[in-house]
Amino acid sequence: MKHTMKRFLGISLVLILLVIAILMGCGCSTQETVEWYFEQGNKLSDEGRYNDAIEEYTKAIRLDLEYAWAYNNRGIAYADLGQYERAIEDYDEAIRLDPEYAWFYYNRGNIYYDLGQYERAIEDYDDTIRLDPEYSWAYYNRGSAYTIIGQLEQAIEDYDEAIRLDPEHTLAYYNRGNTYAGLGQLEQAIKDYDEAIRLDPEYAKAYYNRGSAYAKIDQYERAIEDYDQAIRLNPEDAEAYYNRGNTYNDLGQYERAAEDYDDAIRLDPKLAEAYYNRGLVYKEQGKKAEAIADFEKFTTLTDNPQLIEMARQQIEEL
Repeated sequence: MKHTMKRFLGISLVLILLVIAILMGCGCSTQETVEWYFEQGNKLSDEGRYNDAIEEYTKAIRLDLEYAWAYNNRGIAYADLGQYERAIEDYDEAIRLDPEYAWFYYNRGNIYYDLGQYERAIEDYDDTIRLDPEYSWAYYNRGSAYTIIGQLEQAIEDYDEAIRLDPEHTLAYYNRGNTYAGLGQLEQAIKDYDEAIRLDPEYAKAYYNRGSAYAKIDQYERAIEDYDQAIRLNPEDAEAYYNRGNTYNDLGQYERAAEDYDDAIRLDPKLAEAYYNRGLVYKEQGKKAEAIADFEKFTTLTDNPQLIEMARQQIEEL
């Protein structure tokens, strides 16, 4: 142990002397060198070279143990690598060094959010908003966290504030629409999806969710139009085909419904509901063997005893 310690100290001394020599040779101050390492870290991070960026931020920290931004940016690099615990440690240190800087709390809140620790994320967004009441993304992210834990009214209040601060906030309209839909306020949800689509005409999920809202209020033609757009923008979305198929099914257009269920199953062979609903279509069309095959397949894809029994009853009726 003593030999190892002496060797470590010797290496440290060499490093210190080397840094001093570099500083004396270039005429740079220690702080200028710290900033240089920091900027190198930023450059490497922008290039997606996160491990290299971490090395540069670490060099800056070694020279200035109270450089809060170096901890923050190293935390971001760790987060980009999925090393969330290390990211949190760095954000903790950044906050300890500068407890009045909103972004440090915001960044840590995002990590807690990604880890599913929504209550802790909300606490950090609270601090972000306390320090920077005009930061629309803090309201938006807190609203998203409230939505996930089922506090929908609080979520809407935060989306309202995010939109007030940034009237072009597409995601805030979209997620407020989702929250209204969750509350059964479908007309209001559709208005928000309208705004999201106005701001981003290529937003496939906004068309899809607006289509679902239209379908729930029996505006089937408008629902199909939106599903068409969602599929045009994202031809690999099995759910869009599935729900357009359901809408055609509701309209009695069984051939088109079956075609959409075919595509949904092609894209997601484990989409149990698509087999069941295609089975119902085949039953309506008198295609007994095909219907039985789909109902049997459905029973292998669900563990719900009630749904399995429902499929078996359909088979018995054929």
